[in-house]
Amino acid sequence: MAKADAWGAPGGTGFERREAGSDGLAGNARLIAEPAYRRLLAAEPLLRRSIPALIIIFLLVIAVLRFLSLMHERDDVERDAKAILSLAAGQLASSISVDASIATTPGATQDLLEGISRQGAMGRSHVLAVTDGAFKIVAVTPQSTGWEGRSLDAIAQGGQPLFMFGDRAGVMEVSIGGQDWYAALSLANGRNGAAAALVPQDAVFDTWRKTVSLNVTLFVLTAGVLIIILYAYFGQAARAQTADRIYLEAHQRIDMALVRGRCGLWDWDMVRGKMYWSRSMYDMLGYEPCDTMLSFGEVDGIIHPEDGDLFQLANRIVAREIDHIDQVFRMRHADGQWVWMRARAQVIDPEAPEIQLIGIAVDVTEQRHLALRSEAADLRLRTAIENINESFVLWDSSQRLIMCNSKYQQDNGLSDRDVMPGASRAVLENRMLAFASERRLANTNGQQGGVTFERQLADGRWLQVNELRTRDGGTVSVGSDITQIKLHQEKLVDSERRLMATIHDLSLARRAEEERSRELVELNHKYMKETERAEAANRAKSEFLANMSHELRTPLNAIIGFSELMEQALFGPLGSPRYEEYATDINGSGKYLLGVINDILDMSKIEAGQFSMDQEEIDLCPLMRETVRVISLQAAEKSITVETRIPDSLTLFADRRAIKQIIINLLSNAVKFTGQGGRIAIRARNTSSALVLTIEDNGCGIPKEALSKLGRPFEQVQNQFSKSHAGSGLGLAISRSLAELQGGALKIRSTEGTGTIVSVRIPTRKPATQPVRAAA
Repeated sequence: MAKADAWGAPGGTGFERREAGSDGLAGNARLIAEPAYRRLLAAEPLLRRSIPALIIIFLLVIAVLRFLSLMHERDDVERDAKAILSLAAGQLASSISVDASIATTPGATQDLLEGISRQGAMGRSHVLAVTDGAFKIVAVTPQSTGWEGRSLDAIAQGGQPLFMFGDRAGVMEVSIGGQDWYAALSLANGRNGAAAALVPQDAVFDTWRKTVSLNVTLFVLTAGVLIIILYAYFGQAARAQTADRIYLEAHQRIDMALVRGRCGLWDWDMVRGKMYWSRSMYDMLGYEPCDTMLSFGEVDGIIHPEDGDLFQLANRIVAREIDHIDQVFRMRHADGQWVWMRARAQVIDPEAPEIQLIGIAVDVTEQRHLALRSEAADLRLRTAIENINESFVLWDSSQRLIMCNSKYQQDNGLSDRDVMPGASRAVLENRMLAFASERRLANTNGQQGGVTFERQLADGRWLQVNELRTRDGGTVSVGSDITQIKLHQEKLVDSERRLMATIHDLSLARRAEEERSRELVELNHKYMKETERAEAANRAKSEFLANMSHELRTPLNAIIGFSELMEQALFGPLGSPRYEEYATDINGSGKYLLGVINDILDMSKIEAGQFSMDQEEIDLCPLMRETVRVISLQAAEKSITVETRIPDSLTLFADRRAIKQIIINLLSNAVKFTGQGGRIAIRARNTSSALVLTIEDNGCGIPKEALSKLGRPFEQVQNQFSKSHAGSGLGLAISRSLAELQGGALKIRSTEGTGTIVSVRIPTRKPATQPVRAAA
């Protein structure tokens, strides 16, 4: 021990010499290795360093020049394509403008398009089209596009300036079917037609892209060859530098690995009794490294005497009993503490006459302390598991028992002999007491969250068992007694059931109350709506009576006045010519008054639903001629031209009197509101299931804001053109009601100062049920 203390003194000169010798050896190695690559790097440094820069500059110059050339070529291609489109559209528009009949003749238009497409530099990808004034395509080539009959402005998205300005907008980029196109459009015949020329951008730049691909490929090949040459040049210099650096790095890595791993190398010459330690061995034990070999006694002096005898071990090796060492022992640190070391060594050549061992020594102090702490922690864990109220069991990855507590044994009826570590889980589960019931619960955390069971034991208790996977593939199960929870849960479920029944009753009552409230709201809404309709009808009738007061009073005053004159015979006997004029006025006023009253009565009967309809098959042509003859006398007084375009054979199933009254009312209104020398056109045509009668005039027209009132009972529309015309204003209302009673409809289109168009639609077939309803 005295030797060991003296040997372990920090002031030993041998360690200092060892350290100096080590540094000197490393320094000599660096001095030997350094000139090899420095001489290579120093050779022609300016030229060697400038080669990469020159190659890169050369490649950049070629790339920039070729890029500019390709972009200029692209601009030329784009400019040529736009010029071809502009010329084609202009030539096509000029041809249409010179001969306007071409645009209306599909065959001539198609021939013109194919002739222009064969001229110049037009390719298969170019599309030529001719449109009408609404930009609807009337002809297109090639016809495989399928554009004919479609609207060009709907096909070409983003080309609105073309359709507004035509050729002044130039050639624009548009989107057709998600692809980019160039398009040019030229207007012809005063915007009554247009000519368009289009081509996809992909077709325009197809050849240019191939040129770009070829140039890029050539540039990449050229750059690759130059880079390979540059790589070969520098590879030679790098290999020389790498070879010298490997020697230094290998020693540094080994030394660093040994220090970081708290591991040391040692070499034991058994014949001479000397031992070599690496620098890391001295660092682990806190001693100063020395250059000299250590003696056998010096090493034995720092080994703990209770951990083995180094002399005995050496004798066994010399006697050829063993040829390797693997032993853990303690060695004294420089500060006096004991360090646990694990030494492993192997005889280099067992057959050699001189025995020599080489091996490593590892500091396992932390592992020893960790093992002790692990044993203490394991003891505390077992004590804690045994004292918890839950059952606990741990299985390894092979489903064999590692440990469990007594609570687990009691719950499952297992003895101490059954729960020996290593027992198979399947065997233990066969020996367990049978469960009264078992149910697997859903786990919201998925498979990673483990498995949960609810088990009822034979004695009536409930357990909730949670099984989780451990990191090493094993399983841990914890069972908690939930008997009280289950009892409370049953009571809670019963209370919840009663509560849900109460809520259901309340819900039904609330739903019934909501339905009653909804019915009241609907009734109130209907009442308000009917009230508004009644008030509107009352106002309309009041306005009608106010407007009709003059119409009724004027003929009655004339009748009364003229009859009084005739009664008093102020101008002589009744047979004089003067009284004949009065009698004529009385007759006219009476007939006018009778017509007004008849209109009012007819409207009242229609509103009351008492207007009877006698439907029969009617030949419309004689009926129309008879009606036109009745109105032609009134039209002749105002020099109005009446044009009729009615087929000779036109029949429908309707009420003759109602149809005649509709036509007379509409023609009377047309004559009444058409000025001197006007025109009235009557047309009739058959559709799939109805007859459409149209009466058009060029009279005073109707204001736009008054169109909504037309056809309503007891409402009149007046303007500066119609104030002087007498009448009840019920003609349109009666006509509309009569048309609707026969399953038809009446529509009015009018422009103030231009004229009015009235269309009546009457079904031509007998309806399944007779419609009877009042006019709106």
